Amino acid sequence: MEVTAAPSATASQTIADLIPHAAERYPDRAAIRYKQDGVWRDATYAELDRIVNEVALGLIDLGVQPGERVCILANTRPEWSYADLAATSVGAVVVPIYQTNSPEECHWVISDSDACAIVCEDASQLAKIAEIRDSLPHLRTIVTIDVPSEEEATEEIAALQAIPLEEVRTRGRTRSLEELEARRMGVRPQDTFTFIYTSGTTGPPKGCVLSHGNYRAIVDMVEQRASLDSDAGDVVYLYLPLAHSFALLLQLVVFDLGVTLAYFGGDTRQIVGELAEVKPTYLPSVPRIFEKIYTLVSANYADPEELAGAVHVGMRVRECQLAGQPIPEELQAPFEEAEERLFKNVRAAFGGRLREAVSGAAPIAKEILEFFYACGVPVMEGYGMTETATAATACSPENHRFGSVGKPFPGVEVKIADDGELLIKGPNIFQGYHNRAEETFGAIEDGWLHTGDLGRVDEDGFVYIVGRKKDIIITAGGKNLTPANIENDLKQCRWISQAVMHGDQRPYPVALVTLDEEEIAGYAAEHGLPADMPSLAREPAVRALVQEALDRANAKYAQVEQVKKFAILDHDLSQETGELTPTLKVKRGVVNDKYADVLDALYAD
Repeated sequence: MEVTAAPSATASQTIADLIPHAAERYPDRAAIRYKQDGVWRDATYAELDRIVNEVALGLIDLGVQPGERVCILANTRPEWSYADLAATSVGAVVVPIYQTNSPEECHWVISDSDACAIVCEDASQLAKIAEIRDSLPHLRTIVTIDVPSEEEATEEIAALQAIPLEEVRTRGRTRSLEELEARRMGVRPQDTFTFIYTSGTTGPPKGCVLSHGNYRAIVDMVEQRASLDSDAGDVVYLYLPLAHSFALLLQLVVFDLGVTLAYFGGDTRQIVGELAEVKPTYLPSVPRIFEKIYTLVSANYADPEELAGAVHVGMRVRECQLAGQPIPEELQAPFEEAEERLFKNVRAAFGGRLREAVSGAAPIAKEILEFFYACGVPVMEGYGMTETATAATACSPENHRFGSVGKPFPGVEVKIADDGELLIKGPNIFQGYHNRAEETFGAIEDGWLHTGDLGRVDEDGFVYIVGRKKDIIITAGGKNLTPANIENDLKQCRWISQAVMHGDQRPYPVALVTLDEEEIAGYAAEHGLPADMPSLAREPAVRALVQEALDRANAKYAQVEQVKKFAILDHDLSQETGELTPTLKVKRGVVNDKYADVLDALYAD
């Protein structure tokens, strides 16, 4: 599929020439913001361009050729972007690897992509490569961002002979910029920009081949709907892994528009504090951060009806403000009361300047979206896949329906197949799976991508995701159930971290539940209960809390859809144990297999 790039904010034609165009248009604006020694520092677009050029020329000096693959194994930080943009500039193909991946998972991506080079963050990532180095014959070059200390430099790590990123930059300064310009000019929209390996909820990750034209097209589409404004001093705070397509797309949009990208400091426990410091105007996130804040706030309201009333009032007032209509007199006093007690505090938690947040990568409950909208923090939902170059549809504060993932971006077509599957067509559709032509044919037919998601489109063009084809549960009685609905309802309980519904070919649905360790620890201390999770999972009082949440959730559904029994696991699900993807989606098949005995016991009676 050949894709022609459309005109862009910077007039770049590919991702390879985006940064020099941005530097020419916004030379003195802050491109990136990062925390160093406890202080936030900025680098301008002119400085970003210089650093990227140095790294790119250094990669040329190391022998990286157009079309060769360069992996990046690091957390979200400025150096990730330097390496990414530099490799792209020389015509190489960037292959991200999640910093949380195990050595075996790293091996799969490096070997499947035939990578010639890898950029590692530090000693902990180098140790993974040292463990698998002997079985990677095509890997020629290893670069490290942070040089290991004497204590960290084991014999195995030293044997890698990793080149510091600063040395790569030094090498680059010895070469001519004309070499780099020739490389950039040689990149065409149809050339491969990146391989992004899917997170693998169903089997080994597949490398999605995405072209410069794919991402140039989706960047242009997003810019037509995004509310980002460089003239207004907009700042985007990024904590999501740049190895994921969601963060990658936002990075490209930010740089194309001349906005500031603020990288989190590396510790997810400090996100809330950093939001107060950075004061972003735009926040991309996965649902978990919104779910956590919502459950904390709702826990402070002894009367759930009082909270619901405040949200109702806030929703009506925000809609009036959006429409440019006066606030009805009967709403003014209750709104001011809710504003003082609740709304302003929620906005302050995000830094006080947040104009829009975007939730992606997993479903989020409608009630949570309505809550934040009432507070004056519009959290907009979108939809897409790695195979759609990240995105395909999105809501905006001016045009949204809660519960919907929005309308297709300009140039994207959607339709619903006879079996309910959502199909997508557009210039952002990927080029296929690396080394898996037979699977690509099944995914794309006549230009239409088969998403695997069940959906519907309303009369105004808003898209709704009903469920995942492979996740649909068919009970022994033949009833089709969508597990995500009741799972999201359960996760609104402050005590619950994860909920996984089960019931395929079973007489009724059951659920596995994990406890939110931070929240339940406070409850345990207040009530004199044991502090360890295994004990709390068996504690009758804790089971009563979960049962209460389940009763509330079940009340929304027909009898046949209700979860009849549950088991509380003695630990949370995690990526490290293989139960969650890096974007915190549950690997349903893994969980069902791993806890088969627990599930069987729920049906033993």
